[in-house]
Amino acid sequence: MSHSLLKALVFTAFSSILVPVEAMSENRIDLIRPDAPELAAHGPHSVGRLTLELTNPDQYDIVRIAADETPERYDRPLTLEVFYPAEPHDASEAMRVILRDGQRQADILGLSKQNATADRNTAPYPLVLISHGYPGNRFLMSHLAENLATKGYVVASIDHTDSLYHDKAAFGSTLVNRPLDQMFVLNEMDRLSKAKETPLAGLINTERTALIGYSMGGYGAIISAGGGVTDKAIDYDWGAPDGLLGIHKAGSSSHEALLDPRLKAIVAIGPWGRNRDFWDAKGLSGVRIPALYVAGSVDDVSEYETGIRKIWEESTGTIRHLLTFVSANHNAAAPMPAPAESYAFSEELGWAPFDHYADAVWDTVRMNNILQHFTTAFVDLHLKHDTDKAAYLDLVPTAEDGVMAKNDDGTLSPDHTYWHGFADRTAKGLKFETLGKGK
Repeated sequence: MSHSLLKALVFTAFSSILVPVEAMSENRIDLIRPDAPELAAHGPHSVGRLTLELTNPDQYDIVRIAADETPERYDRPLTLEVFYPAEPHDASEAMRVILRDGQRQADILGLSKQNATADRNTAPYPLVLISHGYPGNRFLMSHLAENLATKGYVVASIDHTDSLYHDKAAFGSTLVNRPLDQMFVLNEMDRLSKAKETPLAGLINTERTALIGYSMGGYGAIISAGGGVTDKAIDYDWGAPDGLLGIHKAGSSSHEALLDPRLKAIVAIGPWGRNRDFWDAKGLSGVRIPALYVAGSVDDVSEYETGIRKIWEESTGTIRHLLTFVSANHNAAAPMPAPAESYAFSEELGWAPFDHYADAVWDTVRMNNILQHFTTAFVDLHLKHDTDKAAYLDLVPTAEDGVMAKNDDGTLSPDHTYWHGFADRTAKGLKFETLGKGK
């Protein structure tokens, strides 16, 4: 048999295997691995979801201002996907999502059903806001949104205009608008929950709100939590035009006015900005609510030692944790598993969109499960005041230093220091560090 014929047969064989597998792929976002930590497991609720179109009136049109165009004000549109505890339903429904190249689309499937009847038996529920990166969209962290909804949270995931895969625009818009969007959505969720005859009526207790942000969403979360920006950040010629970022300057009355006492905790995953001096130690000392920071130790976008780790160290005004995925890059934990449609090379990007979702070292589902576990412990503690969850956050800093020690009857011995909620041999490649005192 000739080499060329053998090569052709091998190609044909692989094609006959791969094409049907891709075609049948459900792109599931709700997978829980057998080795997942304890709190990654789904809660007792079914999940519904609804799409909301909101408008934040009379906002600065940063894109026009950056291009020296008029008018300078506009009514800013924002789309939300709201995931909520629902009455039991027979089947979930796929979500149609735009991929990283801004053109391809894919169906992803989890636990949620569009417009399912809300479970009001145990309402109102705490609120969680989810804020994606630049670019991104409201479905990027839908694995986490659905997971939290099963546990009795209403989760509002935001499409940030000018930061989406299909409408990526001037970076200054993201710098200025990200925390403004986040707080506007908090107010709208409050309004819709208090209004009569809306799908969210009576469903939400916004007095107990957490904000989860990835990358630029984490940047916004830090500002929303009290971390005001520096003069250097305001003056960047590639940043926000006309000094408009000054509304978030540390110590300014405008930044202080943004802060909302309903916001009780933040989770900032790969937060961008400290590596470009958007904050300094003084500005970050203004973070005044509990914070869970999440990072990959080789993050080359937000950077680890000069970026995320420094944010954690300098947020001295509150208790804060740092969860580190050793050897992971910027895609650590937050993105959903890469849809099958993202695997093919993109002429528009010059690379496969797969690279936007996946990590070269860590399995995405594994990272998602670990994030679901720690986020559950963190928000349960600070929003539901479930003090039993504190044990999941009181850990030896390096996972592999933990000791699994049991008595002859199988109970844990006094020498046991293995990470709480992790089965034996599963706490690997992770660090969890804490600074500051609880409030």
